[in-house]
Amino acid sequence: MYAITGATGNIGSKAAGILLARGEKVRVIGRDAARLRTFVNKGAEAAVGDLKDTAFLTAAFDGAEAVFAMIPPDYTAADFRAYQNRIGTSITAAIDKAGVKYVVNLSSQGAELPAGTGPILGLHDQEERLNGLAEVNILHLRCTYFMENLLMNIPLINEMGVAGSAVRGDRKFAMIATRDIAARTAEHLVRRDFRGKLVHDLLGQRDLTLEEAIGVIGRRIGWPDLKYVQFPYDEVAKDMVEMGLSPDVSRLLVEMSKALNDGLFAVNRPRSAESTTPTAIEEFAEIFAVAFEATAYKKAA
Repeated sequence: MYAITGATGNIGSKAAGILLARGEKVRVIGRDAARLRTFVNKGAEAAVGDLKDTAFLTAAFDGAEAVFAMIPPDYTAADFRAYQNRIGTSITAAIDKAGVKYVVNLSSQGAELPAGTGPILGLHDQEERLNGLAEVNILHLRCTYFMENLLMNIPLINEMGVAGSAVRGDRKFAMIATRDIAARTAEHLVRRDFRGKLVHDLLGQRDLTLEEAIGVIGRRIGWPDLKYVQFPYDEVAKDMVEMGLSPDVSRLLVEMSKALNDGLFAVNRPRSAESTTPTAIEEFAEIFAVAFEATAYKKAA
């Protein structure tokens, strides 16, 4: 049996789906029973509770051959780093108490850095926390920028006719589709092909700039002249707060954008067959188009 934290998120949901399709036993972990029901209908067992509850999480991990561990983001947290540490400490303690021997941990490019990376710093701390567990095999998947982040441009495109963020449009860096992370996660859980404490980079199909990515997407959705705009840091932080993110989370996300702009992570990373994944931006543009067209239908309605 494989236990999946963040089972309703972009990666956990896809990994759970892959495992269930293979006929594997899966325990999906989340706070909302209704959102887990789709997995239960496919044969999964649901564990409903709060990741901060170590006793609950220990029971959820009990009997698992391997665990997919992640710290789900809470964009409303008043102190995001404190939230990350609380969840991370609970996950680590539950792994230890449940006697889990194999863990695939969702980490990030930049997790090797001790400062200046915004929310990624919490994943740096979590890697160190998990590495302190004796006799547990840990695989840290240091994933790059999610292509799914580009979906956040849809309201901006509809309202202003442009895409944009605080990240430079001309900075070339690695981008990855979450379905590729999920596929690797599921494979490692089943094969349990790692020993000790290991780090694997996952860098997507190729490096590209946001100007290039938005150009591909624009052509696919019928906006061939769609432009990418870099917005000032303070303007982006203000807009994120207006969207409902906490001031602390907004500050950390801006710090992460600065780190990416400065090339501190995901930039010029050496590639290998193992770190390169199959989904190209042209394929992701199809996913983007479906989401974009759905907003057009809602506006028409």
